Amino acid sequence: MPTNYAELRKNTGFSIAKTELKTGTALGPELQERLPPARPLLDAADVVVPEGYAVEAVMAGLSFPTDVDIAPDGTIYVSEGGSSWPTRPYMPARVVVKKPSGETEAITMNVQAGPRSVTWRDGELYMSLKGGYHMQIVKYNLETGELKVLIDQLPSGGWHEPGGPLFGPDGLMYFGNGSVSQQGVCLPAGFTVDLAKHPNAHDVPGQDVTLTGNNVRSRDPRMPFPYLVETGAFKPFGTPAQKGEVVKGELYCNSAVWRSRPDGTDMELLAWGIRNPFGMAMNEAGELYVSDNDFEEKGERAIANDPDRIWHLKIAREPFGTVKTPAWYGFPDLCGDGLPVNHETHLPSRGTPAELLLENPPEWAGPAAFLEQPHSCMCKMDFSRSEAFGYKGELFVAEWGTLAPLNSPRPEDLDHGFRVIRVDVEKGTAQPFMHNQKMGPATAFGSGGIERPVSCKFSPDGKDLYVLDFGVDKVTPGNMMGFAHTGVLWKISRKEAQNG
Repeated sequence: MPTNYAELRKNTGFSIAKTELKTGTALGPELQERLPPARPLLDAADVVVPEGYAVEAVMAGLSFPTDVDIAPDGTIYVSEGGSSWPTRPYMPARVVVKKPSGETEAITMNVQAGPRSVTWRDGELYMSLKGGYHMQIVKYNLETGELKVLIDQLPSGGWHEPGGPLFGPDGLMYFGNGSVSQQGVCLPAGFTVDLAKHPNAHDVPGQDVTLTGNNVRSRDPRMPFPYLVETGAFKPFGTPAQKGEVVKGELYCNSAVWRSRPDGTDMELLAWGIRNPFGMAMNEAGELYVSDNDFEEKGERAIANDPDRIWHLKIAREPFGTVKTPAWYGFPDLCGDGLPVNHETHLPSRGTPAELLLENPPEWAGPAAFLEQPHSCMCKMDFSRSEAFGYKGELFVAEWGTLAPLNSPRPEDLDHGFRVIRVDVEKGTAQPFMHNQKMGPATAFGSGGIERPVSCKFSPDGKDLYVLDFGVDKVTPGNMMGFAHTGVLWKISRKEAQNG
């Protein structure tokens, strides 16, 4: 039987504190001398943006940054996720704070996996944290140092990320939580990240589902000798499903998006079946959009040519407290184009082809507002709200970039992502906005440009776009490795605004 997450140890908080952070200001040759060997060159001139815009690096040496927000007084907050995935060297989780005066400090915390999002609101930082069997939404008062855990029952312990929190014009808090499994079933690949620490973790549906009984047969990495097991959907690794078995839907599920009051009460499930709702944004009209990443072409349930996507959660228009049936966006059986994972267009060239896991799935809530190239890894995003910057009403999306050849054998996937795009969500079209001269990470061809954009956020006045660059993450056919001190925060401005 699936593990009851409520029976697992509940996180009740953690220690958090401010500490002094020593930094320096360096330009030109002096800056290059201080850069780490993994990223030996940093040059804004190597970054391509539209004519009339200027790029500058405002922070460097960040370690595995995940999100950025800017307070009305200009204070910058950058969350660093720590070493919850393969990294060199190990780094702790924290939030780096840079004040307009140039003074810097760090908000340190002893959490297993660090903050994945950071949102400033009324003198407090709202953060989502991955780690343990439960994802958390917490609130930290910058003046008093008080920490409150607002949400602490959403099942985690696996592969994908929490999203949000963000606050809508309605004053409500919106947040998401990605799937535990990579491909709809907990498999050995997950043990390289989290499942080795959380072997009882599994996905939880947002509605009652009936299983087909199609299980995935794989090796057991827990054994010192070759040993095969079967695993079913919504089960811990090594637990098979039965044909016709019904798994009950829960409010506290994953691969889902919720809203609540700012203190975390009165949670309402809006949608589920979203594999990785890491990026969330709301326009001035209060329309909610969520980024989502594709299935991967590898392993025991391989799926090919699945596009990245942005979902428009139209159900968020419904009055708070009235949503009785959440919208379903396809995970674990549909790709971003709405076709089943076993459709001929999604059959893999390597790995074991996927079988359907749900017998009578809910009605699909698609189509997507925008489809992107597979393995672009769309992450955090923000709407332009100012004519001073331009492209008002368009959605700017950070694309972390492919993990091919690890997650895809296709040569055409090798340069997907590694840029910021602007999306017209009404037309479903997009244009590149920030990228390198050659598509791909800068270190791949000796450039000083961008590596892997993970977040983008407009300043409160809407005049500047901050783009957070995760830094160097090397990928081979067999593994991936992130390198500390290689992250950068870039700022993009209109040239006439700078001269004004």
